[in-house]
Amino acid sequence: MRILLAEDDMQLNNTLTYQLETAGFLVDSCLDGEDALFYGEQNIYDIILLDRMLPHMEGTDILTSLRQKAISTPIILITALGTLADKVTGLDLGADDYLVKPFEFEELLARIRCVTRRPHTLTDYDVLTVSDITWNAAEGVLKGPAGSCTLSKKEAALMETFLRSKGQTLPRNTLLLKVWGPDSNVEEGNLDNYIHFLRRRLLITGSKLKINTIRGVGYSLQEK
Repeated sequence: MRILLAEDDMQLNNTLTYQLETAGFLVDSCLDGEDALFYGEQNIYDIILLDRMLPHMEGTDILTSLRQKAISTPIILITALGTLADKVTGLDLGADDYLVKPFEFEELLARIRCVTRRPHTLTDYDVLTVSDITWNAAEGVLKGPAGSCTLSKKEAALMETFLRSKGQTLPRNTLLLKVWGPDSNVEEGNLDNYIHFLRRRLLITGSKLKINTIRGVGYSLQEK
């Protein structure tokens, strides 16, 4: 799961980034409102943690702009403004939750689980089952009818992206942004290499799923 963290308190930003990455998330962080809007507009995140008071652009303005652009990524506002009126305003603007500082990290994790819960695919917080294979994020293991294998960090991020978008055509640029992030200078050929690796992993598991090349566009995970 990829998270965008927009928090201008550098110490808190660094602490939350470390805690979230330790918990198994991929995290892109920024300290500025304009940067937060730019990253959010890429529409590559599973959740956005958004400070309400940011330099150059307030969190509520970012939230409004993203919702006007039909970006439905779950957003948790994180702020020291904790009055009932503040909460109502944030929720009415389109936030999915509102967390008041200071807070315990365990509560943040619970809020993340709550707003990203998908009962039709998730059997557990770290386990994703699609068709005949199961991806265990905590163990880094992909299991299928004929066996199992361990995925590297990049393979895992790419596989989870496909599993959460089964049947959809994913453009190459979307996959590069989702897995390597907007600031990466990764060459497009690296994506092709990792697609090759994942196809071999699916063969090892004996899955009926396959990654099809959509010529001139990107890739799609489909059943044989």
